[in-house]
Amino acid sequence: MSSLQAASLLPGDPPLMEYRRLAAGEALPPTTLCAISFGPQPRAMTPERSLAVCLGLPALVGTGLTELWHAAGPVGLGHEGPLHYASSPHLLAGRIEIEEQAAGGLEAAAAEAYAAIARFTARSDHRHLLRMYNNLSDINVGDGDAERYKLFCSGRARGLRERRAGPLPAATAVGRQDHRPLLQVYWIAADEPGKAIENPRQVSAFNYPRQYGPSPPSFSRAMLTTAGLLVSGTGSILGHASRHPGDLQAQLDEILRNLASVRQASGGPAVLVSGRGTLLKVYLRDASAAGFVSGYLREQLPSQVQLVVLGADICRRELLVEIDAAHFGPAA
Repeated sequence: MSSLQAASLLPGDPPLMEYRRLAAGEALPPTTLCAISFGPQPRAMTPERSLAVCLGLPALVGTGLTELWHAAGPVGLGHEGPLHYASSPHLLAGRIEIEEQAAGGLEAAAAEAYAAIARFTARSDHRHLLRMYNNLSDINVGDGDAERYKLFCSGRARGLRERRAGPLPAATAVGRQDHRPLLQVYWIAADEPGKAIENPRQVSAFNYPRQYGPSPPSFSRAMLTTAGLLVSGTGSILGHASRHPGDLQAQLDEILRNLASVRQASGGPAVLVSGRGTLLKVYLRDASAAGFVSGYLREQLPSQVQLVVLGADICRRELLVEIDAAHFGPAA
């Protein structure tokens, strides 16, 4: 077991993250730090007990599931301007949403969001960013350096300049298909640092060459934490180049190789399952392929893996699918 995998979660505790199907009116578990619902309509939740995040990403497979982040102690809520958070003694979940037009465009919205996060975490007892999720609409619109994903990356890098030194968190950035000009960022932070993990099969995103934009993406491939391994959004990329354009099955195979490589680089086994749970979140550009993707992954993966498929655009136009992962337990 890694020295980072200490006893922050005890054998009887829930994993840090899980997908759970909640009955109508069912109360959230008392350990809930954050509850994430998929689709345009949020699940009715008790806001006084946990942070609620509603993604504008429809569930294509896993309809009715809620993603729960758990804490090992009492949870309290707070906010600082547009930044809302729930915290426990060791963990914090945060959410910030910025309207692009009010901020002066997507790049400015990303800079505003990340500067607010950097200032907040610098003062917080939970100053170590572990995992970031970024949702924006029309992610592939625009040409050259004006492509919206590249504008987002530039704004994010600008905002993070206010952050103290430390490893870049794991991250995902995908495109909502609702065309709403809203940047949504949510994240998990801790009172203890994680260990950044890179993929030997890929160039580190923060070292991408200039062809991918004026500011390279600001994230690590994964973060090894006391609770488990949190893996960034992973595409069909070898080195820094996209592979298998137009071939969905080949892209899935390349992604699975990358996920196994990251896990092995963290000191875990190169298999996509762990003793306390493995979660995969699949982002799929074409909703009509959801049945194929779910069926194919179920054939390739152990039955214990929890899986949802969400409708979303991917940061590179030639990529059809992206997957992020979380592993918990002794083998994480």
